[in-house]
Amino acid sequence: MASKPNLINPPRNGVSSRATGSVTLADVAKIAGVSPITVSRVVNRPELVTPDTLAHVQQVIERTGYVPNLLAGGLASKRTRLVAAVVPSITNAIFVDTVQALTDRLWEAGYQVLLGLSGYPATREEALLSAVLSRRPDAIFLAGINHAPQVRQRLISANIPVVETWDMTPTPIDMLVGFSHEDVGAAVARHLLARGHRAFGMIWADDTRALARQRGFLGELAAQGCNEAELVTVPAPSTLTLGRQGLAELYSRGAKPTAVFCSSDLLAHGALEEARSRGLSVPGDVALMGFGDLEFAQHTYPALSTVRIDRAAIGRRAAELILARINGQTPSEKVVDVGFTIVDRQTT
Repeated sequence: MASKPNLINPPRNGVSSRATGSVTLADVAKIAGVSPITVSRVVNRPELVTPDTLAHVQQVIERTGYVPNLLAGGLASKRTRLVAAVVPSITNAIFVDTVQALTDRLWEAGYQVLLGLSGYPATREEALLSAVLSRRPDAIFLAGINHAPQVRQRLISANIPVVETWDMTPTPIDMLVGFSHEDVGAAVARHLLARGHRAFGMIWADDTRALARQRGFLGELAAQGCNEAELVTVPAPSTLTLGRQGLAELYSRGAKPTAVFCSSDLLAHGALEEARSRGLSVPGDVALMGFGDLEFAQHTYPALSTVRIDRAAIGRRAAELILARINGQTPSEKVVDVGFTIVDRQTT
């Protein structure tokens, strides 16, 4: 390797730059005393570069502020090392662990995650995916399976790995990591019926996955001859305030549920606070059940019963499917069901 120049004040004389004045790959190569292909390998294939050269070139990159044009490099290799992840919202903490696990695993493999928010309902999904696909991502991660027909066709035509998550369907666009929301609803109904409850309240957000849990819950109640369920619908995303308001509305209607199932832990937490403010005993006067098993659920008083989803596992498994496909491998499973667990704590 050529002698190392002074990195504190890298030489600029004779170094060519773009008309914009930005540092080029050739500039970095000249300052580092290596070939342009070596700099390219440091950026795109660092495993092919010796540790000393890698560290030296990375120092030059950091010092000069060089920003690699990964799109230009990707056009030759057909890779941009960018994976787009689209979720409804980051105000809903239920997706955070999934996105973090996805990002961590892809980072280990040299990929970056571009995060986009589609909203409730997913009104921005089509425009968002159009913008994302124009950046030529190597793969796309989606929360949910409900897409407009034109969005579904565009994703199929993109011919890149697509992983849908947080739901279950026999007809995924490509690959799927999730669970059945209807099965969750049915399982909660059986659990509460087994506890002797026959009068139910529901505080429910109006997003599509929550509505699937609602169908499962009400369907199981009907199958077991129980049709007493009073429903309060609230707009997504869920908040603690909406949970308080939801329980207050149930009682204002004259409903007398012995158990209230909420479509999220946030709504259930709000309902718990409203019940306590009214002097109600939980679970003596009314039992409460949430969904998601967010970190706070075990620390409420009394501790919140809920449904646990391995949120991080969804992100990790999705990342593994993406990496397998990018590397030309055929995943052993294209549809992965991570299942769920009913967590029976003090509120039931």
